[in-house]
Amino acid sequence: MLRKLFNFLALFIFLSLACLVVLLFYSKYSTLALLTKPYGKANGNYAFSWMIKERIEELWKMKSKDPEANQEGTEIPETTKKIVVPCPDNPPDLVGPLKVEFNSKWTMDGVKQEVGAPLQEGGRYMPPDCISRHKVAIIIPFRNRHEHLKHWLYYMHPILIRQQLDYGVYVINQDGDGIFNRAKLMNAGYVEALKEYDYECFVFSDVDLVPINDRNLYRCFDQPRHLAVAMDKFNYALPYNTYFGGVSSLSKSQYLKINGFPNTYWGWGGEDDDIYRRVTYRGMSISRPDSMTGRYKMIKHVRDLHNEPNPKNPGKLGQTRWTMDKDGINSLKYTVKEVVKDKLYTFITVDIEAPTR
Repeated sequence: MLRKLFNFLALFIFLSLACLVVLLFYSKYSTLALLTKPYGKANGNYAFSWMIKERIEELWKMKSKDPEANQEGTEIPETTKKIVVPCPDNPPDLVGPLKVEFNSKWTMDGVKQEVGAPLQEGGRYMPPDCISRHKVAIIIPFRNRHEHLKHWLYYMHPILIRQQLDYGVYVINQDGDGIFNRAKLMNAGYVEALKEYDYECFVFSDVDLVPINDRNLYRCFDQPRHLAVAMDKFNYALPYNTYFGGVSSLSKSQYLKINGFPNTYWGWGGEDDDIYRRVTYRGMSISRPDSMTGRYKMIKHVRDLHNEPNPKNPGKLGQTRWTMDKDGINSLKYTVKEVVKDKLYTFITVDIEAPTR
């Protein structure tokens, strides 16, 4: 009896295991069939959209794991690309006649706060929304004129910005108490400015002269340009027809054609007339704005110490034709003592080997 019961239980267990194996086998292939079975036509739209969605999600996950591929595959639409064009030849924001006064109590920090926001270090500016047609270095021969410099910077930076120039301001400070030499400082400014940028035009300006019309363009022209044609000091007229003083502009090629400026005019007077002769001796002529556009106000001051009129200078003018090829940029000697980058300007102190008397 016991033996029969044991055999029955063994058979039952064997059949149970066999059923379980069959069930598992059937379940496996049923699931596989379910997964691999084509979606029915009745569910075609839903199934197809589900498959597309699943594929897109899979691709997106792969894309997210590869940031470099994602970056390379992304293109900026053409409509969002900003096209920078040249600035117009006639700047649109010029206002014409200006009110210029020198009685305000500006500090240099006040001037910086008032006009310095658009500027880069060193008194540099480039128009933000167009490419300037004019790369201009403004060069100021200088010594002990900080009060004048404040007024010049306050008025000139807004004018130059409205003229849409790509420009920099270089104050060339003569070191020591020797005799002043304006032309040699301007030569040094030309060299120093080109060390920093590929300027194509050079405006040489006295620090005490401010234009009262922003349509007097600080740029270069087909001929060397005399800008300060009507100063209040001379009752808004030229003191004489060949006058070339105050503010002038020359392109790089024009400047090199005359071998720059003379280095031998120590003290006040003569160098402007020498430069005028150099221009004419090289077959060029002087261009000027009209007397209304070329108006200037001069800051009143007493003559600087060690810049007295030199009685030897006028006699040199008769020799310009023969001296200009050996006295100029090709004979310039000086030493840079210090370069200071301010928000409003680049201040370069130079030793020009000035005699003491």
